[in-house]
Amino acid sequence: MAEERVRWGVLATGGIAAAFTADLVDLPDAEVVAVASRTEASAGAFAERFGIPRAYGDWETLAADEDVDVVYVATPHAAHRAAAGLCLEAGRNVLCEKAFTLNTREARELVDLAARHGSFLMEAMWMYCNPLVRRLKGLLDDGAIGEVRTVQADFGLAGPFPPTHRLRDPAQGGGALLDLGVYPVSFAHLLLGEPSDVMARAVLSEESVDLQTGMLLSWESGALASLHCSLVGGTSVSASVTGSLGRIDIPGGFFHPDRFVLHRDGRDPEEFTADPADGPRTSLKHEALEVMRCLRAGERESPLVPLDGTLAVMRTLDTVRDRIGVHYPNEQR
Repeated sequence: MAEERVRWGVLATGGIAAAFTADLVDLPDAEVVAVASRTEASAGAFAERFGIPRAYGDWETLAADEDVDVVYVATPHAAHRAAAGLCLEAGRNVLCEKAFTLNTREARELVDLAARHGSFLMEAMWMYCNPLVRRLKGLLDDGAIGEVRTVQADFGLAGPFPPTHRLRDPAQGGGALLDLGVYPVSFAHLLLGEPSDVMARAVLSEESVDLQTGMLLSWESGALASLHCSLVGGTSVSASVTGSLGRIDIPGGFFHPDRFVLHRDGRDPEEFTADPADGPRTSLKHEALEVMRCLRAGERESPLVPLDGTLAVMRTLDTVRDRIGVHYPNEQR
């Protein structure tokens, strides 16, 4: 593709779909041309809110719309396999929210579908596209704190969430792990790759989804990651990475930071802050820009969010669920 506008379709009309679309409409080289929901009323209201010309009351019509260059799938993750698969089968490029799918099997099926149809596919792990997170990763790759020895990260919400909430609904892939824990796990993967061993413990709800989960991941290098996610306690959402020569602390909102502090042995602490030109810390535009860059370059996956990495994260999440005993209805592993 040349530098023409990239035409987006949005599949689903919930909160994350609205947040992403709001950022898309502010990008001069992006155009949201269609939205789909399970009902015409929901799609129509969303289209009116954002000035989208076409609203569909079913997913199939959006998937078949050849005026759409890429579909953003924003359903709850239990529906990701069906929604993204429908779009890939129709030859659409896809950006799919995280957790990418319920399990590794579903993720592999989507990756294989994309390869079969020659389509672009990417998990919407916006943390990996965040400029300040990329700066942190670059410092670590350059040996700023030596060999990484430990990673600590947490993401917890205070709740309480009633049993009827999607976060507690097994049929929608409920629980802390897939909705919140995917961030600490993905952060550890970004810095250390796939772990060689996974330990986990959890407190389960009456519906048998995890209310909070603690994880200890280990690597053959000797590195360890201590990770936590929760639906019953608001945590600091912070992270810390310790190496043989120093430490990096992200004091809050580690997956969309506005600053982090580098501590190196024998030196004063160095603070790195987000560039105001990059927009608010909650902006999802960076993953959209990466998708559009890839499409114009003819790339079938993003080097920032590679599909092998997405599959590795799903394998870790599967293992954690095996350890804590969370299984979803009618799930095929």
